[in-house]
Amino acid sequence: MEELIAKATQGVDPGDPGAFFTIFANLMRLVPWGQLILWQVVFIVVGALLGWWRGRFTATVVASLVLGPIGWAVPFLPRKPAEPPPLPRKPTEPPPLRRQP
Repeated sequence: MEELIAKATQGVDPGDPGAFFTIFANLMRLVPWGQLILWQVVFIVVGALLGWWRGRFTATVVASLVLGPIGWAVPFLPRKPAEPPPLPRKPTEPPPLRRQP
């Protein structure tokens, strides 16, 4: 951890008003972005295949995009039951006519 902090704060004056953003930028340079993006694409492709196979393509692609490999469980979850059609209503009789005095 000390090594990571040393790399992030290398050449940064902690009293400088922009020190936070400089340290943040240094930390972001240490992240292996190419590998992260490649793995995310793999997770989405596998999720798309599972979703296509189980008939829930869109839901699985979105879940794989947001949750990674955990989203692969979405096509195996039970579906929400469809709403039953509304019951037919009995035709109501019009109100009886009133005599006007």
